[in-house]
Amino acid sequence: MTSVVGLLLAAGAGERYGGPKALARDDDGTSWLLRSVQALRPCAEIVVVLGAEAGRAAALLPMSVSRIRCDDWAEGMGASLRTGLEALSYTDHDAVLVSLVDLPDVDAAVVDRVLDAAHGRATLARAAYDGVPGHPVLLGRDHWAGVVDAATGDRGARDYLATHAVELVECGDLATGTDVDHR
Repeated sequence: MTSVVGLLLAAGAGERYGGPKALARDDDGTSWLLRSVQALRPCAEIVVVLGAEAGRAAALLPMSVSRIRCDDWAEGMGASLRTGLEALSYTDHDAVLVSLVDLPDVDAAVVDRVLDAAHGRATLARAAYDGVPGHPVLLGRDHWAGVVDAATGDRGARDYLATHAVELVECGDLATGTDVDHR
């Protein structure tokens, strides 16, 4: 059985959104951060990368969720992803499932389906919505160093994934996978 850690990237300042998305709430008061953590519950462990307003965001998290501070968060998603993967390199997990805090309809059902593609340290898979690649992304441990090397600015794992065979896991019947950039 493959041990998969859930990695939630929630470090950005949310400049286009108007504030850190880790602190955002729906009109009904639902915390985006807590909803995203709940979606990752099928994973063996959950780690959240925080940056902008890290103290306020960390206070929202349950004690069972690990927190990592990304000091270079202003650089973009690439810095958050690198920080998370570098910290996880000291664990025994075989893979990491990377998700973003601004995916309101990505839930545990989507995560479960993508986790079904986990087959050890060589795994490379991601959710797709009507054939369009999206998040979450499942990275087997064999790929972590390459992703860390390729992750720059707001590009995260995009360049690495573009040059490798990635299994697409269709989730369009479960969610849209659309991220929220503006209020």
